[in-house]
Amino acid sequence: MTEIHMPRLSDTMEEGVISAWRKQVGDQINRGDVVADIETDKAVMELEAYDEGVLEKILVGEGETVPIGTPIGLLGDGSGSAAEAGPSTSAAPAPQAEESGRDDTSAASERSGTDAAPRPEPSRDGTSAGPGQRPKASPLARAIAREKGVDLSTVTGTGPGGRIIRVDVEAAAERNQDTASPAPSAAPAAAPAQQEDPDVEEIPLSNIRKVTAKRLTESKQQAPHFYLTSAVDVTDLVAFRADLNERLQASGGPKVSVNDLVVKACATALRANPSVNVSYRDEKLFQHKRIHLGVAVALDSGLVVPVVRDADRKSVSEIAVEGKEKAERAREGKLKPDEMTGSTFSVSNLGMFGIEEFSAVINPPEAAILAVGATREEVQVRDGEFVARKMLRITLSADHRAVDGAVGAVFMQQLTSLLEDPIRIIA
Repeated sequence: MTEIHMPRLSDTMEEGVISAWRKQVGDQINRGDVVADIETDKAVMELEAYDEGVLEKILVGEGETVPIGTPIGLLGDGSGSAAEAGPSTSAAPAPQAEESGRDDTSAASERSGTDAAPRPEPSRDGTSAGPGQRPKASPLARAIAREKGVDLSTVTGTGPGGRIIRVDVEAAAERNQDTASPAPSAAPAAAPAQQEDPDVEEIPLSNIRKVTAKRLTESKQQAPHFYLTSAVDVTDLVAFRADLNERLQASGGPKVSVNDLVVKACATALRANPSVNVSYRDEKLFQHKRIHLGVAVALDSGLVVPVVRDADRKSVSEIAVEGKEKAERAREGKLKPDEMTGSTFSVSNLGMFGIEEFSAVINPPEAAILAVGATREEVQVRDGEFVARKMLRITLSADHRAVDGAVGAVFMQQLTSLLEDPIRIIA
């Protein structure tokens, strides 16, 4: 019997959702076959089989959320013995840190599949048998139990290894409602809070949006942001881009956007200003020797940031091709984990929506992010005369723990100079 486990598909992934099973019970599975689609905190990714056999049992249904390491399916020889045996207890995932009172040593040994010390066996009804221990339940099940007032110690778990899952809690809540005694006279005052508003629809959060919310909230709470805004005259940049695209298309090359030029200019400015190409974590400052730029892409399910590695060593046309290709695959949910991690600086552009300027939230552990607005034609004074110029506003959000104000100002000064003299961007 071979177990299929929920894999870790990104560095920030803690749990995954079975988006769809590509194989069904009874199907032959070979190494490399796509078994299921997994929704992670980054995107929907394909789960490939590392072993061969017949899929004898599906342990986690479509739409269910389970922590990484949880058995989600069983492979066997087709005789059905794997389905009868069920998942091994040693393969059960370690509970989340916030759900466990054990120390780190015990948690680590459980993740490795060995026990640092004997633990009580789970009871037959799916709850934890040891006195004082909390019942095994998924994070979603615990949240629903709190919301509906369900005591998990009274719930029978039907998930892998007797784990309490969402359907168990919802069934218990319905039973409690059926057997509940009439509310006391004082209860009607609280009744409106329990009633559903027909004009309001609850929308389940995707894993991407959950992780985005968590990380960016931590960023605003922990990183002291400061902001520097520059108004850049991009009249020459716009003309340069038009000429460059004409030459590239004549030779069968790609089309370059203003954002591609901004990304390349940022990489060039970071190479000249390495003090901004840093990250801060665990009260330590890390200097990055290579420049990997994250370019934010908006999806219906949330925000993802594909990474252009070694952006300072690539031409503008190479950045354009790579950026477009990764953005398309991001929208299709086909980006690989290593294509969305490791950025040392990020660029977020809302100019295509007509936004003149905005301040972006730093993507930790990076120390800075550049927000790019729309290009607008404005009246400027040049040599004592009023002239129409194309202006672009850019805002640097920086972590004051890692970047000083003067360091950020010098970076913005150099970036502005590059954008106003675009031939230097490709020099």
